[in-house]
Amino acid sequence: MAAVEEESPLQEIESLCMRCGENGITRLLLTRIPHFREVVLMAFECPHCHERNNEVQFAGQLQPQGCCHTLTVLKGDTKVLSRQVVKSDSATVQIPELEFEVPPEAQRGTLSTVEGVLLRAAEEIGALQEERKKVDPSKAEALDNFLVKLRSCAAGESTFTFIISDPAGNSFIENPHAPAPDPLLSVKFYDRSKEEQEALGFLVDSGGEESQIDRTSEEKHKYIPAGTQKLPHGTVGASLAHRAIAQGTSEDVAATLFKYSAPEEVMTFPSTCSSCAARCETRMYAINIPYFKEMIVMASICDMCGYRNSELKPGGSIPAKGKKVSVKIFSAKDLCRDVIKSDTSTVSIPEVELDLAPGTLGGLVTTVEGLIQQILERLKGMNEFVLGDSADTEGKERWKDFQLKMEKLLRVEQPWTLILEDPLANSFIAPITDTFEDDSQLHT
Repeated sequence: MAAVEEESPLQEIESLCMRCGENGITRLLLTRIPHFREVVLMAFECPHCHERNNEVQFAGQLQPQGCCHTLTVLKGDTKVLSRQVVKSDSATVQIPELEFEVPPEAQRGTLSTVEGVLLRAAEEIGALQEERKKVDPSKAEALDNFLVKLRSCAAGESTFTFIISDPAGNSFIENPHAPAPDPLLSVKFYDRSKEEQEALGFLVDSGGEESQIDRTSEEKHKYIPAGTQKLPHGTVGASLAHRAIAQGTSEDVAATLFKYSAPEEVMTFPSTCSSCAARCETRMYAINIPYFKEMIVMASICDMCGYRNSELKPGGSIPAKGKKVSVKIFSAKDLCRDVIKSDTSTVSIPEVELDLAPGTLGGLVTTVEGLIQQILERLKGMNEFVLGDSADTEGKERWKDFQLKMEKLLRVEQPWTLILEDPLANSFIAPITDTFEDDSQLHT
């Protein structure tokens, strides 16, 4: 933080006060919230009428997906009302119990608390009540009754649900129990619609025939180096298999055919980029994973914004039973085991009291070491307030203790257990022996 502040000193500019019409001072500071984003803090003060306001704007990039944070606030729980909230310019605040919604244009970006967001909304709604009473008394009376309910929620006198939906993905609600999950808070990520992409300033593909013709013409004029041969996918594996049959032993034939079990053709179909909503292509093919089952590999690249994405989907029919696979880690060699984790699988490590709900990391193909590293990085990203300047000592110590335990797992200072439980049986941990029966550390 200190290095950032040295590079970006406090800026002061003279600006107009909207209350009295005189000139005031606006102070700007570019800073970075630890494990969060780069932000611009703005504070205005008028020396004539003493008007003050502050605002936060995001200086970094937009996130690949939007986010929706849902917090349940129980009656009388003042600690929940004190949770820190980062609301960006594009975020919408909702309270379903009151049928209340704060659109993005009503409140600018702010760093506040749940109570602060509600009180600010109540203050802005009640600012023109005297004028409303003169023009429309019935509407003003209805708003007075609503403000009583809203201030009651801000005071913790009733139970309600606090929702922040942000298509930019730059809004957050503090989780004081991090790195453990919060029973009162749930976070969901979603792909932006074309309307949301356009509102955020992205170039949205109209989807007309002209754009399709332009893309086709560009593909025809792509540079291809001399001597390049366009071969169907799987041809290389087939030729090596034929060579193994002609020259090798039966073991060579089996190993080669087992390694190159991909299909002869990659399927391509049109899709939409989840980052900029432009048209792109998704390539897909099915592959047989040894000791496991058929899986579908999907990959897409957007020529418009450069976004890349790859997924692994289960193939075949849904099995009759779920699957629970566990492995005991004794040495660094065990960290190199291949792992397939589907988006329906839970991850548990009893030694550090870690339990990840389905969908936390999505579907991925990695190793045991890579899985632990991704878990640590993802928990850091979802709990930015734990290591921030405003975090309490207890939260910081709890996170440091958890981080030390995770680092000990990577160093294998003592044996530990990795458990994947998947109701659709689409998760897998590879053995280090030729067969599952010979691997005494692996249990299914």
